[in-house]
Amino acid sequence: MRTFKYLFPTLVFLFLAPLSAQATEPTNIGEFGKWSAYVFEENGGKVCYMAAKPDESVGKYSKRGDVVALITHRPAEGTKNVFSYMAGYGYKKGSDVELTVDGKKFSLFTQNDMAWAADASADNSLADAIQKGSKMIVKGESGRGTKTKDTFSLTGSTKAYEAITKACGL
Repeated sequence: MRTFKYLFPTLVFLFLAPLSAQATEPTNIGEFGKWSAYVFEENGGKVCYMAAKPDESVGKYSKRGDVVALITHRPAEGTKNVFSYMAGYGYKKGSDVELTVDGKKFSLFTQNDMAWAADASADNSLADAIQKGSKMIVKGESGRGTKTKDTFSLTGSTKAYEAITKACGL
């Protein structure tokens, strides 16, 4: 667990910062319950994100990478509340992910090992639900047909969201 805490910002940074971009290492701006908040500079603009790993992961898999849920602000690019999900495996081609926050359902599209909300409206609804909710469940299926269910506590998500919003000046 301790190793993951130190590797966590680096793993997320590698996902968030494109290889061609000029980016700084992420700085932790706070730990809030089950969520962590970070900021870094990319191409002269701030990128702020909050991230959490699941409290419980269920599935009959033999090997799985890191699983992380994120909400990202990139004010220099005009984006806010972008939800993304790192599954730790490659999704079944053409599959969708079912995400629920306290029973409210969302559908995410997949590509390789990532899932995203369909558009800015869905991102905003999901970010709002995460801040107001208590539990998030994410269900997906790997390219090998393995079904997974990841359960996240949303404790601290509101404070983490406030921290990234303030850090990015939004």
